[in-house]
Amino acid sequence: HSKKRPNNLIIGRMYDYHILDMIELGIEKFVALKDIKNSKCPEGTKPMLIFAGDAFDIDEAHRRLKSLLIDFFRGPVVPSIRLAGLEHVLHFTAVDEKIYMRSYKVLLKKSGCKIPRIELEDMGPSLDLMIRRTHLASDDLYKLSLKQPKALKPKKKKNVSHDVFGTKYGRIHMSI
Repeated sequence: HSKKRPNNLIIGRMYDYHILDMIELGIEKFVALKDIKNSKCPEGTKPMLIFAGDAFDIDEAHRRLKSLLIDFFRGPVVPSIRLAGLEHVLHFTAVDEKIYMRSYKVLLKKSGCKIPRIELEDMGPSLDLMIRRTHLASDDLYKLSLKQPKALKPKKKKNVSHDVFGTKYGRIHMSI
């Protein structure tokens, strides 16, 4: 909190030991998690992210903010997802110059068919944000930061396979 720019949230990321993107968001309204008396999700739950509003696709600052938020809230990559594990939604809405962040708990209700009926219950926290200042990387530097070196991609070895337990099998071709 400062006198000139009160209630700020600054989000950023680095590339090659330099700041790549940094966005300062002004918090205009804040409702804490404890202020909403509904049930909460367990700690460490990976949220589903929803971005609504044309600004996230059109405006460059909003597009980079979307990328930053995805990087921040994404969590670990998982091989599969169970339906009951989808219990937290973070919803970001861009309207005019404001960004509304809402957090919901997913409730799976019984329905007449196999697929459950889904309801969203406000869980908190909720924020009304406004982009104040941005420090965005140039397009060339941004594209360079997205490239992955070829050394990180493992080469496929021919005639080598693994089973579910991690045992390595090799196939040998012999001619007599």
